[in-house]
Amino acid sequence: MSSQILYHPELFKDKVALVTGGRSGIGYGIAEQLLLLGAKVMICSRKEEPLKAAAESLSKIGPCAFAPCDIRKTDDIKKVADAIESIYGRLDILVNNAGGQFPAPAELISENGWAAVINNNLNGTFYVAQEMAKRFFFKQKSGNIINIIANMHRGFPGMAHTGAARAGVENLTKTLAQEWSIYNVRVNSVAPGTIESSGLDQYPQEIQDQFEEGKKDNLMGRFGTVEDIANAVSFFASPLSSYISGTTLYVDGMEHLAGDRNGLIKTLRSMMEG
Repeated sequence: MSSQILYHPELFKDKVALVTGGRSGIGYGIAEQLLLLGAKVMICSRKEEPLKAAAESLSKIGPCAFAPCDIRKTDDIKKVADAIESIYGRLDILVNNAGGQFPAPAELISENGWAAVINNNLNGTFYVAQEMAKRFFFKQKSGNIINIIANMHRGFPGMAHTGAARAGVENLTKTLAQEWSIYNVRVNSVAPGTIESSGLDQYPQEIQDQFEEGKKDNLMGRFGTVEDIANAVSFFASPLSSYISGTTLYVDGMEHLAGDRNGLIKTLRSMMEG
């Protein structure tokens, strides 16, 4: 069912949202839904040209600005905050969606590869949250942070680096929710399972085939959609969840409870042997 049936079209009227990694995939879908529900949106990601194109497309729905940003660089993040302040004058909702990883057996992850994923997915999330809270939320005595993590409840074989980083973000979510409650800032996480989006296209065909095979094991018989994640984000971003903070919502068709978590690592090792 479309979220537009469930949520009032002006749910986020007069609210300003920042969506990191908003130029494609899950981030684009989240930005799109926030706009459809009345928000003003800023999207950011590293590559300026596709980011600009995404913002132009989203602007057909509602006010959408963009600012290039590498979330690993605090100077870039400060420039995004400057742009938000200049264009909108406030920030109400932060969706920490940006991140990146690559599949690999743990024993083959290099020092640089490990550091890059941790720095992007964990450190970058913290840097953005800290800057936006200090620049906007603390002064406003209000704010809402939603961190997009991953299904790592039972570990993440084949993705040890991002599993560790996302687990760190989940714990960070709990900590910030408690520390920043005095400023009326809520912090929650959404943990997607396997989501049918452009993000799957980055993987080799063998891994895409393994994901497709894994769909048969899902207790709901399907992969998630971008809208499934956007729906969860809209719930956390809205007053409907006003008594919820410091928690994680798994949007994964119960993948975190059931199913073989070793499909990816088996496929990777098979590819190496082949």
